[in-house]
Amino acid sequence: MPENSPAVVAEDLVKVYRGRSRRPAVRALDDLSFSVPPGRVFGLLGPNGAGKSTTTKILTTLSRPTGGRAVVAGHDVASEAAAVRSAIGYVSQGAATDPHLTAAENLVIAARMRGATTVDARSRATHLLDEFALADAADRPVKTFSGGMRRRLDVAAALVHRPRVLFLDEPTTGLDPEARAAMWNEIRRLSAEESLTVILTTHYMEEADRLAHELLLVDRGTAVAQGTPEELKAALHGDTVRVALVEPDAESVRAAARTVPALRDVVVEAAGVGGQLIARVDDASAAVGQVISALDAAGIRYAQVSASHPTLDDVYLHFVGHTFGGDAVSAAEEVAA
Repeated sequence: MPENSPAVVAEDLVKVYRGRSRRPAVRALDDLSFSVPPGRVFGLLGPNGAGKSTTTKILTTLSRPTGGRAVVAGHDVASEAAAVRSAIGYVSQGAATDPHLTAAENLVIAARMRGATTVDARSRATHLLDEFALADAADRPVKTFSGGMRRRLDVAAALVHRPRVLFLDEPTTGLDPEARAAMWNEIRRLSAEESLTVILTTHYMEEADRLAHELLLVDRGTAVAQGTPEELKAALHGDTVRVALVEPDAESVRAAARTVPALRDVVVEAAGVGGQLIARVDDASAAVGQVISALDAAGIRYAQVSASHPTLDDVYLHFVGHTFGGDAVSAAEEVAA
């Protein structure tokens, strides 16, 4: 692969899952295209069912696209699958190591399966255990590890053969804040010190904001926006006003919002006893008082009113039309399971 060539290229990817038991087919990916320069952390961001895991499965040769093509580390995922597998590391959402073996044994076996000699495998295992702050636990069975330690070991196992591209599928799901921060540090180090290309799928907005050099926002298998976190947030001019609602009637809230000229891109989400009003404004300090007055006049109960500069949540809301957790898991996830 030429030095300046993209590490990953996806062109018009389509994935259709055929229905089971008379269920209709589901189009999980719909002409999805993007490219990733080498040595970058590239985030695929979207809620469950958006198509992130389907994309990862295609790029790692675990699934074949229905249409389009993809190239990873200079190799076509369909016609050169073996070469792609040699050039990548993959950390899935599930555990990848044997809980009954020690950390060192797991890494040695992983390296041997990748073709390393016994001597090289042991040397590589020792190096990785040290890099991932697991050297003191090298001879402990993995079943005694904390969740954060197991996750770091999973990543180490994916690096035994020195891949050029590392795929991390929801790497911090289920981790406590301290373990999540430790994993973030490892991902930053891998990208900065080893020039490793990292494809990160996540549904944590903060994780995407802090780790990714560039983000692709995906919804229902389609790309809705792409850019650096800073570029995406800067595209939304002004501030965001959020109102936590109590037992809201959505139509009444929308009617009250229409009486405040300063509000734009108004979204009202109502679910049972709670909900929220979200809107964009040019000047939050001037608009908040008007919003409160409009809600009071309409007899609408609310718990909290806040204003902030744009976040990735606001970016997602702007491009997709609902908040990040505001939609249900698509049928594609069920069909793909």
